[in-house]
This record gives sequence, structure tokens and C-alpha cells, in this order.
Amino acid sequence: MNILSQIEKPDDLRRLNLAQLQLLAQEIREELLQTISQLGGHLASSLGAVELCLALHHVFQTPQDQLVWDMGYQAFAHKLVTGRRKRFRTLKQFKGLSGFSNKDESPYDLFTSGHGGTVLSTALGLAVARDFEKQSRHVVAIIGDASLGEGMALEALNHIGHVKPNLLVILNDNKMSIAKPVGGLSRYLNRIIINPTYNKIRGDVEQLMSKLPHGSALIQLARKVEESIKGLLVPGLVFEELGFRHVGPVDGHNLRELIQTLKAIQRLKGPILLHVVTVKGKGYSFAEQDPERFHKTEPFDVATAKTKAQGTRHKVQGTRANLQSSATYTEAFSDELIRLGEKDSRIVVITAAMPEGTGVSAFAARFPNRCFDVGMAEQHAVGLSAGLAKGGMRPVVAIYSTFLQRAYDQIMHEACLQELPIVFAIDRASLVGEDGPTHHGLFDIAYLRVLPKLVLISPKDPAEMTEMLSWSLKQPLPVAIRYARGGIVCGEPLGKPGKIALGCSELLREGKDIALLALGSMVYPALQVAERLAREGIQARVVNARFIKPIDKQMVEQAALSGAIVTLEEAQLAGGFGSAVSEALDQLNLSATAHLRIGLEDVFVEHGKRPELLQLCKLDTDNLTLRITQWYQAARPSLDLRLLTESS
Repeated sequence: MNILSQIEKPDDLRRLNLAQLQLLAQEIREELLQTISQLGGHLASSLGAVELCLALHHVFQTPQDQLVWDMGYQAFAHKLVTGRRKRFRTLKQFKGLSGFSNKDESPYDLFTSGHGGTVLSTALGLAVARDFEKQSRHVVAIIGDASLGEGMALEALNHIGHVKPNLLVILNDNKMSIAKPVGGLSRYLNRIIINPTYNKIRGDVEQLMSKLPHGSALIQLARKVEESIKGLLVPGLVFEELGFRHVGPVDGHNLRELIQTLKAIQRLKGPILLHVVTVKGKGYSFAEQDPERFHKTEPFDVATAKTKAQGTRHKVQGTRANLQSSATYTEAFSDELIRLGEKDSRIVVITAAMPEGTGVSAFAARFPNRCFDVGMAEQHAVGLSAGLAKGGMRPVVAIYSTFLQRAYDQIMHEACLQELPIVFAIDRASLVGEDGPTHHGLFDIAYLRVLPKLVLISPKDPAEMTEMLSWSLKQPLPVAIRYARGGIVCGEPLGKPGKIALGCSELLREGKDIALLALGSMVYPALQVAERLAREGIQARVVNARFIKPIDKQMVEQAALSGAIVTLEEAQLAGGFGSAVSEALDQLNLSATAHLRIGLEDVFVEHGKRPELLQLCKLDTDNLTLRITQWYQAARPSLDLRLLTESS
């Protein structure tokens, strides 16, 4: 009998006995493997959290009791048992289920979240709101060990220890990064510490001791003695000092122990931290052996673990010819970074828990002492880079656009205000695809171009990416390079780019009727649009803008001679590149120039494959051609009249 097919909501699994729950865990792992092997996505973390998820829903009365997962890729089992099983094979597909927690999918997801480290703050807010309303529900926050080092999480830990609400924090430790292995003595001591009789006696003794001289000091001493015994195996004293009762570590794959522990913890008051040790990739040997690869994977064959994606990563040969053949912006960045690093020992790289995704892992392998992965701590990453730059090094900070938002104050205060030569390599500055609205890199232009002393640029293709990186490392001020996920979206590479010079664009095609000013990933689509416009008798000038700040005002002035300008960007329109061109036109007293701004509207874009989203947002070649043609034809009578007036 298939148990999973009969689970529509957590009430259904609460009726299962232990043996049935264990079978259900196996079935869920099989469903995760089958689905993600076909679709790709996050796998290892969710495989490791299956029993934890089942135990939580078995013990707590969700959704009345509130579970808050830090991000969602450790909670795919949670999706399967909360009414989304029938749609699970639409995971991360266009119009399908999100790959993260999503408030619009289910009442069991309280927040839409894709950035780690936020859950402790939001869970504390839920607990405080519950207490204001004099309600009695449980609030449980589940956070991974990697997220625990994030700045917001540490701030929340400190505040929770101060407020001391009834709140259960579960530390899902799947890397053994904090605790030593689980052992029999630890389990024995945990049973003592969560035992109701023990806690009643402890409470009575503490009440008595508080009435004695120096009683508070004696209580603190007793607590330290209690935890120091456990501390032989577990460094729980740190959490106790922060104001938590620390329980664990417990085996995150032992359902009996998890359920017993959670039931006992329900009776305790105040903030509790339960340390659960899980195995990332549990149940699939390939993922257990290589959890980093299976953290997020392309579609793969379950039997062999080989990916189904065609093609392989090109090998670095150290020559500029090879660098030009890079398929993606990230690969071009990675190769050029190594080439430059071999020539300049001052170049150091900082990333925040994303060495593979940002392409710096190859640099780290080549120069291990010059690459710093600071973990999920983007603010610290930028602050560290400032100190390195001040000390004479040439730091490159490689962080996704969506995550760099978290370090905005440090970019302003530590980098720009200090006028330090830091290069920000902003990967995924585009629609990123299946990870959806929490990960789309669409806002960086608006939040960066307002900062003084910052140069902001965007390459049209991977070959130009290499030139921009080399140029940026020679500049005396901070430079931010924003580039899209993947490579060029259409057309053939143009070859070696022209020389990069501060504030200078690149003319790619002449045209007298209309000027297409394109940025980054929109340059090649603009060239294709120009070809199609030519068939309609419209001669379009195409410019690779390159620089958002400082903008090429001479280029803008020349473009205005046609009387019609279209700006194209894969970014939010509000405050974006098009806005910068409008401001330049105003400064040049050319604000009467007809100007169409094309980019992302004031919405959060859903998840789906990048080509699907480009079409949804009308940034594909067909939609661009149609929109520009219709706009130009509507504007043409007034343009002709204006040009006639100016010529006379």
C-alpha cells in the first residue's frame, strides 16, 4: 500500500504509527529522487530533512501551530504532506510549485522566503504577536547550520534570548559543523534534561535558591554545571549563555527519538534550541558522498547520478583565445580571474557561501590563500573587502545580485564613501529562472547607481565580461559589473570587443530613424530587432551602452538626433538604465526626444525557465520587435513634424 498517496494534510499522517511513518519517509525520498532527477533542483537538503518534517507535523497541530522554514529547499517533504503532492512534479516549472516556501501556495507556508537567515526574526515576531493576543499556539523555527552564521540570524538569537518567549528553534545541522557526533551519553542526558519531573524539581530548586543570598549566581553556576556535562559532547553552553535551553544533538533520522523529544519539549517554557543532526542527501548514496553537487543539481540519471545535460565545461588553457569561447558570463569571469590572478598577487576574492555558483571555486583551488568564503554573511564580505583594499590588495567580491542587496549599507559606507578600489562581480543580474522572485537579479541598477563614487557597468557577452574585469581591476574607485545568468540569449557572438574606456559606449550598427540603446543581455536582442525593423524600412542605430554610471552623454546626444530613443534593459524600470538616459536627456536639454523605456515593470516576476520569463515579460525578440514597431509608427507623425520644423 502506498502511504504517501493517502496523505492530503498533516492530520492524515498524525494517524500513522511509527512503522507507517518510517515507510512514509522512504516513499517521500523516492518521490523527491524521481521528481528532481527529472526536473533538476535542490535535492540533498530535503533528503536530509524528511524525518524531521514528519516528526514536526506528527507532534504539532499545524497549521494552528506555526512552522517557519528558513528558505524552502529543505522542506520539499513539507510540501508533499501539506496538500501539494498532486502538483509536486510541477516543482519550479512555469506556473507550477515554487522551489521555496511560498505564502500564496499554502496556509502551511507563512512567508515567501528564498534568502537564508531570516526565519528567527520572523518566528520571534510570530511568538510575540501570539503573546500579545494571549493565544497558546506553538511557534517553531527550522534553520540550517549554514544560515545560523548569517548576520540577521545572529541578531535574532541575541534578541530572542532577551525577550525569552516560548519559541522552539530547531537547528538542522547537516554538516556536523557545530557538534561532535551523536552518542549514547548525549541521548541519555537529553532525556534527563527534557524529563517533566526533572524540570519540575529544577524549577522548584531554582525558586528556592533565588531567595538565598547570591542565589542568582548559584542558579547560573548550576546551569553551567548541567551544560558542562553535556558540553563534553555538545557545545550547548553558547546557546545557554544566549538565553536558550539547549537540547541535543539528537539523531535527525530516528523518528522515535525525534517524536519523543518534540513531545517533551512542548511542555517546556521559554526559548528552546533543539539541535538535530541530519545527513545531507540521506538515502541516496551519491548525494551522501557528494552533498555539495546535489545541493542543487541538473536533471540526472538516478542509477548512475550522471547529469542528463548535454555538453561539458571547457577546460582552462590560460590563453585569451580560450577565454573568448566561454559559454557563460560566469565561466568567462572564472577564467579571466585566474589569468589575472596569476599576473597580480594582490588580487583576492571574497564570496558568501556561493563559490561554485559565482565561479570562484577554480580560483580558490589555484590560489587557496587568496580566496575567502565567508559563509552566508554578505555584509561581512563587503566589510572584509574594504579592509583588504585599504591594506593594498585588489579585492573582487563575487555575489549574486539578489544577495548583494543584503550588504547595501556596506557598499555605501565601507566601499563608496571610502573610495576604495573594490570590484563587485554581480552574477545573476537578470531573470534567473526557476528560483523565482526571491532570486531574480532585477533591482541592482536602481539601488547602485544612486551611490557616489561607484562605477556601474554591464557586458554584452562573456567575451566583453573578460575585458571589463581586467579594466575594473585597474580603476582607483569601486566598480560593479552586473551580468546575466548563462550567456547571450540570441544571435552569434560578435568576437573580441573594443577597448573599454570610462563612460564610453560601443556603436554596433548605424541607423538614422531610431536609436536602440541596449544594456548587457539586451544588446544581442536589440541587434536582432534592428534586422527586423530594417525589413519594415526602419533604420535602427544600435548601441551597446556598457556604462550605466557614468553614462555616455555624448552617445545619448547623438542618439537623440534621430528623435526617437528606445532603451532596453533586463532590470527593473524604476530607477534603471532607462531612467538614467531620461535624466541625461534632461541635462542635455533634449527632454523632448521621444523615449520608450523597455524593461521589467513594477511587479515581482514568478518562476519558470528564463526563456519563458523573457517572453512573459515581453523581452523576447518577437515581443520587442512588435512593441518597438508599434510605438515608432504611432510616434512617427510627430517625429516627422519635429524634424521638419528643426530643419526649417
